Amino acid sequence: MPMFQPSKRDGVVVAAFDGSGDGQVLDLDTAVKDGVLGGVGGGVIGAAVGEKLDLKKMIEELDLPEIPSVFICPISLEPMQDPVTLCTGQTYERSNILKWFNLGHYTCPTTMQELWDDSVTPNRTLYHLIYTWFSQKYLLMKKRSEDVQGRVSELLQTLKKAKGQARIQALKELKQVVAARATAMKTVVDEGGVSLISSLLGPFTSHAVGSEAIAVLVNLELDSESKTNLMQPTKISLMVDMLNEGSVETKINCTRLIEKLMEEKEFRAESISSHRLLVGLMRLVKDKRHTNGILPGLSLLRSICLHKQVMGLIVSIGAVSQLVELLPALEPDCLELALFILDTLSSLPEGKAALKDCGNTIPNMVRLLMRISESSTQYALSILWSVCKLAPEECSSVAVEAGLAAKLLLVIQSGCNPVLKQKSSELLKLCSLNYTDTIFISKCKLTRTIL
Repeated sequence: MPMFQPSKRDGVVVAAFDGSGDGQVLDLDTAVKDGVLGGVGGGVIGAAVGEKLDLKKMIEELDLPEIPSVFICPISLEPMQDPVTLCTGQTYERSNILKWFNLGHYTCPTTMQELWDDSVTPNRTLYHLIYTWFSQKYLLMKKRSEDVQGRVSELLQTLKKAKGQARIQALKELKQVVAARATAMKTVVDEGGVSLISSLLGPFTSHAVGSEAIAVLVNLELDSESKTNLMQPTKISLMVDMLNEGSVETKINCTRLIEKLMEEKEFRAESISSHRLLVGLMRLVKDKRHTNGILPGLSLLRSICLHKQVMGLIVSIGAVSQLVELLPALEPDCLELALFILDTLSSLPEGKAALKDCGNTIPNMVRLLMRISESSTQYALSILWSVCKLAPEECSSVAVEAGLAAKLLLVIQSGCNPVLKQKSSELLKLCSLNYTDTIFISKCKLTRTIL
């Protein structure tokens, strides 16, 4: 392979490499013409360098998914900040190649050729190309950020004055900007936009305005004061109304916002002790046409279940049987949430009774043992224990006929936690009381029930 012979132009090395591994040398004009820089023109270099921006900072803040391969160090696979070239013509980040040498390697990492000269030459032109490319991207990002911040300020001013359709349009645009730009979220918060938008929610707010306002708020970082403000009964009431009557997107946003408010320490269970709220949630969860509402709906219902004052109300609306019937069609993440809710409700006498009265409780729970995750198995096993303990003779027989004994043996023989194994052993013993040893052993055989 020919030796690398960098040329000089005004005392600067003007060699850039195409990253192909064959040691091809490109001068600056060729690099720009052939698109090595991804469209950065030579005329921009002077302006970019004049900005005196920190290359390391630019690389970290931009975090770009695609970077020209010529800028990447073959050792670290990260953008180079101080590129140096070996005698083989290959270029590396200075710190990386020096570490290579310090490990006792005197070869080129890319070609594995022995080095006849272990000196490194700063590749100034490649550095300028890298610096220019990142500078252009960085300055463009900053400009866009400033433009976004300015537009957000304008929209907030509009919201203070506008009414009717103009207010709705301003909220719609603000929703789009906030969803797309993190800087927009920060600007809204910093300029008091949260309290401004929250003030639009009240007993006389139209659903058109309310749905857009909530779509903005749900994407913002809300402090304790903002959450407390949004927990006012009139605002919660509006959210509940829109959860029942709005579009699917609005229903999901209301669900997410209420759950966000429930994270606040000062949240009061009275705010969610609403028959209408729970009915709306169950409608969202059961909507087969819009399955994207199932996960947020179950997630909020799970949070509500943690408040004992509301658990009885959840059972009273028929949520237990509805969730049991939904189980076979749920995705794993939704399934685990539904099982958690049912397990929590089974701690109530009326919850146990509702589970027992639902004909598919036992078959569905048996089917889910050892199927999805250890947590799902734990919840299903706990539910089966509650039901079988409530009516041992009736429910244990149904469970065994559904294949429970065989499944419990699988749990006991698995590598799951000891508590789960102990609970399985106790349930197995409970189920065996209604059978002779011979008949019960036959019921423990692995059959189609484990499929």
